[in-house]
Amino acid sequence: MKIKAGQRIEQLLESANLRLTKPRIVVISVLLGSDKPVTQQEIADKAGAEAPDKVTIYRILETFVKAGIVHKAFLRERTRHYELAHNCTEHQCHPHFTCTNCGRTVCLMQSSLPMVKVSEKGFVVHRQQVRLEGLCPGCA
Repeated sequence: MKIKAGQRIEQLLESANLRLTKPRIVVISVLLGSDKPVTQQEIADKAGAEAPDKVTIYRILETFVKAGIVHKAFLRERTRHYELAHNCTEHQCHPHFTCTNCGRTVCLMQSSLPMVKVSEKGFVVHRQQVRLEGLCPGCA
C-alpha cells in the first residue's frame, strides 16, 4: 500500500478498511515517525504513557501486516522488526544495514538488488528481504 505525502492517519486506516481506534493511531504514529524498522518494545517505549499493552501492539501490527500497511522487515536476536510497507514492493523490501559494532540499523532506500533466481527444484520465493552487516561510517 502506498502512503501518499501528507496522507492523514485516518485516511490510511480507512483505505485499508480498518476501524479508527486510539491504539491503532498510537502504533501507526510511532511507525510514521520512525526512520528505521522498530520492535514491538520500541513502539511501546516511543508511545510512552499512551502505549497500549504489548499484546495489543502485537495484534495491531499483525492486522497492519495483513492489510499491507506494515511489513516484517527482519528478525534479529529473536525479535521481529516492523516498518511501514510503502517503500517496498509486494515481493521485495529495500535492503537494511546493521552495524556490528554499535547495532544501529539503517534503511538503504537508494540501494536495490535483483531478485534471486533459485535454481534448486521445489523452492518458491514469495518475498526477498536483505539485511547487510558491517561497520557504519561512524564506527568504520
